Amino acid sequence: MTETRETTPETTLNAADVGVEESRAAWVAEARPFLIEVARSYRSVVTHKELAEAVQERSGIRTEQRVHYWIDDILGAVSRDCAAKDEPLLSSLCVNREGSVGTSYAGLVLELTGETPDDPDDHAAKQRLECHRFFEAADLPDGGGSAALVPQLANARARIRKAAVAARPVQTCPTCYMELLPTGVCDTCD
Repeated sequence: MTETRETTPETTLNAADVGVEESRAAWVAEARPFLIEVARSYRSVVTHKELAEAVQERSGIRTEQRVHYWIDDILGAVSRDCAAKDEPLLSSLCVNREGSVGTSYAGLVLELTGETPDDPDDHAAKQRLECHRFFEAADLPDGGGSAALVPQLANARARIRKAAVAARPVQTCPTCYMELLPTGVCDTCD
């Protein structure tokens, strides 16, 4: 495990100078305890950007490289560690700005379990609940809580469902032009 460095602006290191492997090892070492902190608060999540900022700040190693180029490697390493320790996946606590775990999460679950989740975000919601329970979230409700999508993702999905219902064509009776029942039978002409 890489040591945590106490840093000041003068001692912050650049990942390009430190090296890719050492930088990522340091970030992985900082990601796990940070995600455990997140898990200890029921229904809490962190964005990729917030996690990236935290691991750079805590390790004292910064990069100019965009987060999406390296954060999945960090989350993958943390998840492999969780799987080795028979723990729920801490990576489920990390979402993108839309509130989704993103496409790489499904690949990681496949790698670790041999199965691809039907819906990676639903799988992650269940894993988040297990994280809150396993790491003993202080505000866990009586009964152990429930799995839930991140609110912004749940709201986006609700809007999509509502739009799909509104976009469905209305079937009408060819005789009286009234809307047909779901059975396809006209209540007026029958």
